[in-house]
Amino acid sequence: MRDCIFCKIVAGVARAQRVHEDELTVSFMDLFPASRGHLLIVPKRHFSDILGADDASLARVVANSRRIALALKRALAPDGIGVHQLNGAAAGQTVFHYHMHLIPRRMGDPTGFHGRRQASEVELAEVAALIAGALAEIP
Repeated sequence: MRDCIFCKIVAGVARAQRVHEDELTVSFMDLFPASRGHLLIVPKRHFSDILGADDASLARVVANSRRIALALKRALAPDGIGVHQLNGAAAGQTVFHYHMHLIPRRMGDPTGFHGRRQASEVELAEVAALIAGALAEIP
């Protein structure tokens, strides 16, 4: 999809601070994080939402969600981690390429899926490196 920002990230045309990549998925930092460490896991193939995604992509997104959540816990020590997936504008989806949010949370944090402030490239790179380092230690 030419106009899909996530397809552009997958293709390497748009920049993103990547945390993990395999043959089916790419994981990268959210530009407008709801909290420090908020990242997205997307399949490389374009699917508008979960309803159109194939089983292999869905299984990999879920498996990577668990591994990356473990890395988030190790790297950032949050009190909890929100794992969220939205389908359709009415549900809050803003980018129509199937994706999973992993959002580290601290007690008392406001809930929400999208931040209001764009994080700096340096800030995102630092956090991505912490998470990727922790991920390398997880089987």
